[in-house]
Amino acid sequence: MLKGKTAVITGGTRGIGFAIAKKYLENGANVAIAGSRQETVDNALSQLSEYKDRVMGICPDLCDPQKVAEAFSSVKEKFGSFDIMVNNAGISSRTSLYEYTLEEFTKIMDINLKAVFVCSQAAARIMKEQGGGTIINTSSMVSKNGQPSGCGYPATKFAVDGITISLARELAKDKIRVNAVAPGVTKTDMVAALPKEMVDRISAGIPLGRPGEPEDVANTYLYLASDMASYVTGVILRVDGAAMN
Repeated sequence: MLKGKTAVITGGTRGIGFAIAKKYLENGANVAIAGSRQETVDNALSQLSEYKDRVMGICPDLCDPQKVAEAFSSVKEKFGSFDIMVNNAGISSRTSLYEYTLEEFTKIMDINLKAVFVCSQAAARIMKEQGGGTIINTSSMVSKNGQPSGCGYPATKFAVDGITISLARELAKDKIRVNAVAPGVTKTDMVAALPKEMVDRISAGIPLGRPGEPEDVANTYLYLASDMASYVTGVILRVDGAAMN
């Protein structure tokens, strides 16, 4: 479904991001995995050794426009194009408002939102020049429902929805589609870090009766990146088993 296309996936070293990378590689894409540290990037690449000719790793500061632009240029130079930008890097928080520090709030804003802006801008500049592409952002079910603590996380995801819809309208003339995926409770390290009773309580409210698997979510990114979604833009696609609907 993606043969001959090239994707960059931030937060691609584990969880949903790694599942997306594997799914894209299985479907013929070239993939650049972006991670926060060279160590985690190398570990992810070692698990994808069968695709060694079609996968590479990068680890720029996602909030530094120059570093991101240089890294993205190296991807295009290696593979010949840059067709798919997946803004998946993110961190969560459950800190109460009363204990929330400005430092923690700023960090989550930088990784979950500022990086989406920086990477989308750098990717769009390349895509416009080459005649089009697609940007897919990672939102969350909390962008619709909020959450009872850790207000910074849902704030960033509400903002991701807003930037997704706005960029879809702005970039359509340049043949760049922009969508977002809003996963529900998914079996990742982020969810594993939550208290068991909290995960059980949330899972009990999922009509399909189970948390999502990373591959459930990755399949959605595959569809949105493919030509099957050529008339889909400005969409926030929920993948949550109808949780909290």
